[in-house]
Amino acid sequence: MAIIVLMGLLILIQSTNMSMMTTAQSDIAADLDAFAEATWFTAAFMIAMSSITPLAGRLSQIFTPRLYVIFSSALLAIGLFITAAAPSLAVFLLGRVVAGSGSGGLMSTSIILALTLASQKRRGLCLGLISLGYTTGLASGAVLAGLLTPILGWRFIFWIQAPLSLLLGPLLFLAIPSLPKSNIDIDHRETLYGSLSRSLARVDYAGAAALTISVVLLLFSLASPTVTAGPIVLSLLCFAGFLVIESRWTAEPVIPVGLLRTRSVLLTCLAGLGLMMARWAVLFYSPVYAMAVRGWSPASAGLILVPTNAGFGLGGVLVGWLHIRKARSYYGFCLLFFLLFVLAVLTLSLLSTPQSPTAAYLLALFLNGLFAGAVINYTLSHLLYLTSPSMQYIVSALVAMSRGFAASFGSAVGGGLFTRILKASLETGFATHGVPSPELVRQLLGSPAMVRGLPEPERLIAMQSYERAIRILFLAGSVLALVAAVVQAGTGWTPVENPGNEGEDSGQVT
Repeated sequence: MAIIVLMGLLILIQSTNMSMMTTAQSDIAADLDAFAEATWFTAAFMIAMSSITPLAGRLSQIFTPRLYVIFSSALLAIGLFITAAAPSLAVFLLGRVVAGSGSGGLMSTSIILALTLASQKRRGLCLGLISLGYTTGLASGAVLAGLLTPILGWRFIFWIQAPLSLLLGPLLFLAIPSLPKSNIDIDHRETLYGSLSRSLARVDYAGAAALTISVVLLLFSLASPTVTAGPIVLSLLCFAGFLVIESRWTAEPVIPVGLLRTRSVLLTCLAGLGLMMARWAVLFYSPVYAMAVRGWSPASAGLILVPTNAGFGLGGVLVGWLHIRKARSYYGFCLLFFLLFVLAVLTLSLLSTPQSPTAAYLLALFLNGLFAGAVINYTLSHLLYLTSPSMQYIVSALVAMSRGFAASFGSAVGGGLFTRILKASLETGFATHGVPSPELVRQLLGSPAMVRGLPEPERLIAMQSYERAIRILFLAGSVLALVAAVVQAGTGWTPVENPGNEGEDSGQVT
């Protein structure tokens, strides 16, 4: 119970940082004069979080989650302190990057703890509780930021979280057993890694650096107002270098290439990436819809996330509690709830208008979350059924990595697409009505809360531009989720005795 409560609080802090920018970004952009850079408030955090996740999984395996959780929580706290005290945009983004790096470690650790300490019968329930913790934080982050920012300022939100994060890490260290039951032989691990210096020497720094640079370059290009080919080409070259390093030049790869060649692992990660990218688009931009198209206040707009996150937590907990109670195939249920999720995202695209019934929109948000929560639990449980017990530790880190990438890609790619559509619509609308627009467009790109305070016809133009951008974004999300469902169908339902054990990779992994 102590582990659940303490880890739950850390997950809440981590996840609130993912959603609070949706309702606080207008005030932050105005304070730092960073309207055009507002999409980076979230993207910087998400990119850092997903980039560190692969290395976090390996470090957790080397040092045990008990030790690594202290480092992750301290890094999160330092990032929050920097963010709260930031005098400029550059320092603010630095704080977001540091906090995101700590969050990446916590994402891997939470899943590893559930697999290590929970029985087979309760594993599904514990994974559902992790999803519930994340979705509670996502909902409360947007709501609390919308309520507190106008009264106490945006810095107050970070000042509260920083000391709490610093305290929770040591408490969680004391709560976790020093020798947790695991699929990995503890004595063998202690003999293998020995001293701290030997353990640090085994970390695949080159592979981690190559993968991180590849991800950062790709997301930087896709999140920018104008997509450029140069960073994408460099990203592909770095990723090719990463594959060479992992397959040939390291004894402890961040991601064992042999494991990625396993069909079930690769396709589950890719399908989860597509699903959660569409999900994150809904989480980031449904409050924006409420503010810019519906004219709600930031506090009210944050409340729009409550039904979808309640559905997400309920979906994960229900299927874990009532259905996922043994190691078996869940192939059909994965595909069923994937398709239901696609329909829910498509429905949101159709309903994202000023005239649609509020109750219908909230119901569609709830179902979107319900189906996503169920899919996340079913797909992970199905993958663990397809994977041999000795490989489940590293496979869980890979799944956490794909979800972290989804948050990054959802914020960066979705934000880039949304910004480009919105900018073009605003410029076209203002030019048609003869309204001087450059400075107004710059401010509207980073402050959806401005829309309701504009005079006519600027308000109508801005509202219609936001509506168009959100509807196209959600439509693209539904198409992406459909492609992800097709990818998930390729995972199959027959377990492999020793997935990933190809040649020398088997010794490296085990």
